[in-house]
Amino acid sequence: MPAWLWAVPPVVVLALVFLYPLALVVQQSLTPENGGGAFDAYASVFASHGFREALGTTVWLAVGATVGCLVLGFALALVIAFVPFPGAKGVAKFIDVFLSFPSFLITLALLFIYGTVGMANGVWSDLTGAADGPFHFLATPWGVLLAEITYFTPFVMRPLLAAFSQLDTAQLEVASSLGARPARIIRRVILPEALPALAAGGSLVLVMCLNEFGIVLFTGAKDVTTLPMLVYGKAILESDYSAACVVAVVNIAISVGLFGLYRVVSKRAGA
Repeated sequence: MPAWLWAVPPVVVLALVFLYPLALVVQQSLTPENGGGAFDAYASVFASHGFREALGTTVWLAVGATVGCLVLGFALALVIAFVPFPGAKGVAKFIDVFLSFPSFLITLALLFIYGTVGMANGVWSDLTGAADGPFHFLATPWGVLLAEITYFTPFVMRPLLAAFSQLDTAQLEVASSLGARPARIIRRVILPEALPALAAGGSLVLVMCLNEFGIVLFTGAKDVTTLPMLVYGKAILESDYSAACVVAVVNIAISVGLFGLYRVVSKRAGA
């Protein structure tokens, strides 16, 4: 049997499961239900204020969450890898388990703590006698940003911990013996070794944040509309499937481009 025949079954499955639905989405975006030119739906969507606002919100939330995850993930990975404390190995293993959690589970946990009827507002009302507590930020863009940073930070920590485990500790000992302070050791020794892992983890988080739907939905942030939420609104709430497909195609194009960047960075990082 020719070797190329072994590639036929996976290619057929991929075509039926992924490529065919994707082709239908692209076709629907080019064939408006109300008639018109092939790119009329694109022109209409691109000209709408809602799309531009959703695109801007998606980008700044994704970039902000990525920056927050990089900073927080690097700090936490440093502590776990280089600061000896009881249970450090257990915490590192828990990070692997955390990666399997669905995003809405973390959002629900934050709602239980900081939601309108959450524990923090309940404690505040009990102590002050006020009818409402002061914590209402989860339904704002900052609440979505907090939830995304909380959920995606371990995706940065995992490659960092792997990189730190391969770091030659002799370099740290030599730098310390020469009188280098911890901040200088981090900046001159650890950070250069961690840059590929930071780039790989940050690229992955950026791609995932651009496509995040559950966190925005479960926080109840009504004024926060991202591209995935716009697809949902156009398709389910407005039944405007052509516009929904246009937004979906744009979201896919951005995601595929960034995923290609992630693959290049992760290959160079050895991840």
